[in-house]
Amino acid sequence: MEVFRIFVLLSVLANVKAASKVLELSDRFLELRGESTWLIMFYAPWCGHCKKLDPVWNHVAHALYGTDIRVGRVDCTRFTAVATEFVIKGFPTIMYVKGHIRHVYKGDRVKEEIIGFALRMSAPPIQHIQSSRHLKETVDRGDLFFIYVGNQEGDLWESYRALANEYRPFYYFYHIDATCMEEMQFFYPVPDEIDMAEDSNLLNTSLTDWINHERFTTFVKVTHGNVHQLWKINKFLAITVVKESKIGRITTDEDAEDYVDGYKFKDMVESVIRNSRDKYHKHFQFGWTGTPDLANSIAMERLPLPSLLVVNSTTMQHHLPEDPAQHLTPAAVEMFLDSIIAETAPSYGGDSWPIRVYRTYYNAKTSLEEMWQGNPVLTSVLFGLPMGFLSLICYSIWCSDILDADEEEEDHHEKKE
Repeated sequence: MEVFRIFVLLSVLANVKAASKVLELSDRFLELRGESTWLIMFYAPWCGHCKKLDPVWNHVAHALYGTDIRVGRVDCTRFTAVATEFVIKGFPTIMYVKGHIRHVYKGDRVKEEIIGFALRMSAPPIQHIQSSRHLKETVDRGDLFFIYVGNQEGDLWESYRALANEYRPFYYFYHIDATCMEEMQFFYPVPDEIDMAEDSNLLNTSLTDWINHERFTTFVKVTHGNVHQLWKINKFLAITVVKESKIGRITTDEDAEDYVDGYKFKDMVESVIRNSRDKYHKHFQFGWTGTPDLANSIAMERLPLPSLLVVNSTTMQHHLPEDPAQHLTPAAVEMFLDSIIAETAPSYGGDSWPIRVYRTYYNAKTSLEEMWQGNPVLTSVLFGLPMGFLSLICYSIWCSDILDADEEEEDHHEKKE
């Protein structure tokens, strides 16, 4: 029993210690911040998303403890001057602050992503790799990165440096001497029509397009945090739609009539891009999502699980294979992709204003259905009370005149009698 009490006490102290790494900031932060490096969460006590982020934020603070990055949070309902100064429009808002530099984090609210963002922003835009051994260590970390090989001069270097500043919140950029580069597996091919000495603007445009084209892994996980960046790559986005549980497992309904294993379907689609990368990489960015609601919002319908959805990131039109998931094979998927490239596949949706209106309606209807399924009593109270008050107001405005008119008519008849 005594051992159990000691264990509980140590657990509580550990949680308090982790939580204590987060600095509670007030209005004085505006005066005392100086040139220090800060990662701040702006929150409101009533915000459910903020409460959900709290344990993640404590882990972020614990992981960054000992670095130059200070992790804090501000209650914007108490310290409105801070919220006004940093133009906070929603909760929670995560912001990197260093002097006059401010950058809002727009990725997924998970520990690893937030820490990576903070470390990239606090480091130089381009980090120098000293040797081939350090390069191997960088590769082994598994992060997507860009690397410049050669002397730090010329138009190509200047273009690379500008893009490193632009994309620093999302990716790592490195430089290494040519003597340390034993082999190069992937590189930016300078187009033959570009004269390095004269066409600096064209070179910058070409390099920008190339980095934008290559800035996601071959089979990326599509989430609410990165989907807005994926819309900017000017390619078709081929999304494998499955359902992922809170612990990261792909769930499937094995009792369904047309049961398809989500893991096998995901691996099958991934094998297409792995085996035919040279053919499809120019046209498609492959990925998968464990959040069906994200794909349903794009398609404006409830897709069966698993599914394959292809979206044109420029026009927002989408394509669906004619065959159901249980009949899709790598060959069938390739035929479907080929028809999209040839512009013979049927397309749906788009980005016109009628489609936007319908998508807004669909998202609102879906959210209401989810609220009702999750807690029908609370949903009834949330929508029933306002509707009841609105009905009373409308009744008092329009129906009171009718009652007054009836009373006046009765009085008039009584006088005649």
